[in-house]
Amino acid sequence: MTTTEDRFINLEIKLAYAEDMVDSLSQRIHEQQQQIDKLEQMCAALVQHVRNASQNNGGQLPHERPPHY
Repeated sequence: MTTTEDRFINLEIKLAYAEDMVDSLSQRIHEQQQQIDKLEQMCAALVQHVRNASQNNGGQLPHERPPHY
């Protein structure tokens, strides 16, 4: 093999690793976005739950004694 062929082969190898890394990062970003979406839905549901509880109790949240009293 010539030096030029070796350089091309090395570049192709590096490109293959780079493409694999981009694919892996893209997949990870997709997974993280799904997790963010789920957490946003959970937060919205929690806010709605607190608002409903507040409205049902005349605008005040119930104050209960902690179990250790």
